[in-house]
Amino acid sequence: MPINRGFSFRKCVWSMEKKKLSLPKQIGIALLLGILAGYAFYKLGIPEFTTNYLKPFGTIFVNLLKFIVVPVVLLSMIDGIISMGDMKKVGSVGWKTVAYFLVTTACACVIGLVFANLFNNAGWFPTLALEDGAVWDKATSANFMDTLVAIFPSNMWKSFTDANMLQVIVIALMFGGGILAAGEKGKLAKDLVSTLYVVIERVMAFIIALSPIGVFTMMAWVVATQGPEILGSLAVVLGCAYLGYIVHAVLCYSFSAKAFAGISPFTFFEKASPAMIFAFTSTSSAATIPLSKECADELGAEGDVSSFVIPLGATINMDGTAIYQCVATIFLATCCGMTLTLGQMVTIVVTATLASIGTAGTPGAGMIMLAMVLEAMNIPVDMIMIIYGIDRLFDMGRTCLNITGDISCALCVTKWESKKAAQTAK
Repeated sequence: MPINRGFSFRKCVWSMEKKKLSLPKQIGIALLLGILAGYAFYKLGIPEFTTNYLKPFGTIFVNLLKFIVVPVVLLSMIDGIISMGDMKKVGSVGWKTVAYFLVTTACACVIGLVFANLFNNAGWFPTLALEDGAVWDKATSANFMDTLVAIFPSNMWKSFTDANMLQVIVIALMFGGGILAAGEKGKLAKDLVSTLYVVIERVMAFIIALSPIGVFTMMAWVVATQGPEILGSLAVVLGCAYLGYIVHAVLCYSFSAKAFAGISPFTFFEKASPAMIFAFTSTSSAATIPLSKECADELGAEGDVSSFVIPLGATINMDGTAIYQCVATIFLATCCGMTLTLGQMVTIVVTATLASIGTAGTPGAGMIMLAMVLEAMNIPVDMIMIIYGIDRLFDMGRTCLNITGDISCALCVTKWESKKAAQTAK
């Protein structure tokens, strides 16, 4: 009986594709293998092998990451602003929603910085040593007014080449606003931005797919040169971030739900828990939208308000990511032997808050935005790979926090709109 080799081959290929590991699993495996390899080289007393032959591949990945940061931030923010073109139609609901998210994101940044500095001052964040007595390049300090002036660019192209992210954000805000103001005459520019953004998303997806290589090589290098003690520091920074998540959820979300919507914290978290649990396990705000809306409606949000707020929140509400960025930035700055000034911390708050408008919905947004903040602080972007291997663990908590904020916002906006309607009726 002849063997159907073609069918068998196709079946085999199909089976291999079906069993292909997801990117988070690939990164997790790369992290473990990198730790094991680094520990082996550390014990063998040849950490220079990782420096000479492994780290260069991690550096290539980081270079690609730095290459994509500016176009992603520029195009995603302009596209996000353009997508808000219907805000005039939704009137006060839209502006109140955006204002709520921006304020809570700023609060999240402050909370993240407070806990990160507390952990850092307690000596729980390490300073990594370099080989041959070298030292990390220190970031230059600047006062608040200098930082404020430096936000506004005098040369757009120089902002791009220098990767000055605050200036890039200002440029995106100006061009996004200009396209909206142009109306129908700006349609060509609008379509061009949307098309370019789709292209840059594909390029970014390709770069992110190389993450396992970057994680393996950089983690092996870090463990081999610093010793296994660095692993304990990763657990500490993870705990610091989750402490910030919890405090922000209680202080900002449950408090605002109580103050503006009259809902007790216990009731709020009890009825929002199905969406919170799903978001924690799925790490997808978009996938949680139907459940988030259901929970918001059950808590008393009006259907038309929740239908607007919840999807918008899944796009621009990034409180969890803001806390993550602040904690990670302080941690990585300490690893480099840097002490950030108050002005630099204000820069982190401004950068993360403004960036929340446009980059939330993009794949790999957490890492891209962190790279952006590191660039703004003159912190070596290479350091990002130290914590990227456990990014999935950070992502579970920050996604859960983000959708909790969406539900809280829907409740608050419902209450504000009902009061406005009551006043208008008088």
